[in-house]
Amino acid sequence: QVQLVESGGGSVQAGGSLRLSCAASGRAFGSYTMGWFRQAPGKEREFVAALNWNRSTYFADSVKGRFTISRDNAKDTVYLQMNSLKPEDTAVYYCAASLSTIVRVVIDAYDYWGQGTQVTVSS
Repeated sequence: QVQLVESGGGSVQAGGSLRLSCAASGRAFGSYTMGWFRQAPGKEREFVAALNWNRSTYFADSVKGRFTISRDNAKDTVYLQMNSLKPEDTAVYYCAASLSTIVRVVIDAYDYWGQGTQVTVSS
């Protein structure tokens, strides 16, 4: 069983930055593919970014060039650095872990989920 706890959300003005963290408990964190998803009010949960054990990354088109994903296996933590934030980035952000070694963008590929952290970007 893997438990994921997100932190780092908050309110920021457009153009600002935030860094989300996701601390994982459980074994073999380094082998998991880690992903970030988000869900805005009234919308479906959508893929944001993912990073596998080999540090291959993949980003949604809407965040490319603005967001980066990284991991610290010694701390069992994955990060989402969000720069040049826009009001449309406002959402609850979820961390997820997949037992697959392949970077995946679909929700069903992920086996464990955090509770989410709110990000609000004002114009």
